[in-house]
Amino acid sequence: MNAEYFVHESSYIDEPCQIGKGTKIWHFSHIMSGCKIGERCNIGQNVVISPQVVIGNNVKIQNNVSVYTGVVCEDDVFLGPSCVFTNVINPRSHIIRKDEYRETILEKGCSVGANSTIVCGHRIGKYALIGAGSVVTKDVPDYAIVKGNPARVSGYVCYCGVKLNFENNIAICKCGKKYINSAKRVKEI
Repeated sequence: MNAEYFVHESSYIDEPCQIGKGTKIWHFSHIMSGCKIGERCNIGQNVVISPQVVIGNNVKIQNNVSVYTGVVCEDDVFLGPSCVFTNVINPRSHIIRKDEYRETILEKGCSVGANSTIVCGHRIGKYALIGAGSVVTKDVPDYAIVKGNPARVSGYVCYCGVKLNFENNIAICKCGKKYINSAKRVKEI
């Protein structure tokens, strides 16, 4: 047992891997060799983190999530219960495609809703919000709210998670942050 992070006795940690200070790994989870997990992460029950996955600091992974090779989660990412990642576009059980894994990047502060599916090879923009049950089949812009199957932009959200209302391409959140929407690209000003 490592004093810098917590691992429930029912979980498995394959060496070598890196686990940051203050991280908690709960019941029946499996952390595979070669992955990197940052500080202050919370990894829920029945989570699998595959080899070479990179998890930033303060990432929250809820129960029943499998994070497959090719996924990179930057700092402050939230992965809702039972969300799903893929890492191959055309899987077949009788053909090995480990050399075809596609990278999926989840940028700082984005949130993935429960039971969502993220098809590999895409980028989820910073502070974007993926609605529960959505199927992401293309890149998601920064601050975008996407939902549905396939997921489509339905609005934009603040850093704090509140939906933004634009007037003349400007939005001011109740938290005080200010945004501009220029050519369907939202950024803080």
